[in-house]
Amino acid sequence: MKPSNNSPRRGPATDNVAKMTIKQDGTILSAAAALLPDHKPTKLKSMLRHNQLAVNGVPTSQFDHPVVAGDVLWVNFDRSFQVFSHPRVKLVYEDSDIIIVDKGYGLLSTAAGRPSNDTVFNIMRTYARKFSDKANVYVVHRLDRDTSGLMLLTRTKQARDRFVDNWNDMVLERKYVAVVEGQVQQHEGTVKSFLAENPDTFEMYSTDDKKIGRLAVTRYRLIKQGNRFAMVEIAIKTGRKNQIRVHMHDLGNPVSGDRKYGGHSSPINRIALHATTLTLIHPVTGKQMTFTSPAPDNFHKML
Repeated sequence: MKPSNNSPRRGPATDNVAKMTIKQDGTILSAAAALLPDHKPTKLKSMLRHNQLAVNGVPTSQFDHPVVAGDVLWVNFDRSFQVFSHPRVKLVYEDSDIIIVDKGYGLLSTAAGRPSNDTVFNIMRTYARKFSDKANVYVVHRLDRDTSGLMLLTRTKQARDRFVDNWNDMVLERKYVAVVEGQVQQHEGTVKSFLAENPDTFEMYSTDDKKIGRLAVTRYRLIKQGNRFAMVEIAIKTGRKNQIRVHMHDLGNPVSGDRKYGGHSSPINRIALHATTLTLIHPVTGKQMTFTSPAPDNFHKML
């Protein structure tokens, strides 16, 4: 079997790395057994333990890691793949075009004009450059520093531009879970306004004047109502700055911990907003892909 020559996760040039398309749903171990029939089960388990197997470029040592038909099994026959590890960023998916991460709370997406190495952009660029000094990454959309969850980056400017230029056609769904204050009067609904920024405070606010604001549409659905807090699922298409936080304030149910937009201090010491679902069209293959990240456990404990 010939090694792949375009894998972004290859180590030194001498590594024998191959990519194979998985034919049916199952586990990484069952897929490896089907694609590497000349390897005994004990050999495959050993390769798993040593991170020599990866799904769509992300190594795993979990023998029952789920796979679906169309996923790509990556095999390093010589040594371990380098495993990404960071206390505040989880690598969810990567290939030669896109990267999906799960961003931790309190971490900037980009430096936004302020020099800082502690951003998702710098963390992932440092990782990419372990494989090539010329590698780069591009942030497609940002999450607020105090919002956790799924974020999309690309490895090429062409892929980034394709998303930016065709956003509504390529980013099909973005969902969040929030814990908001008080009783949610209507169990589902839509908040719509034009969002503008106060130049003195840099706070966003809703206006009916489309000449000074940009249209923002937020749909919400009540998941669970507690005594002091409620959990809601939120879907957005426009993705304006602080959109969800402003619209929840407009609704009379500010996000817990969001003092900037009407909330009080939170029992979990953070803004309770998490990006849970991202559905997109791959910029090169055209494949529809959905990624999910469950709400943090302490969100549920608040209820």
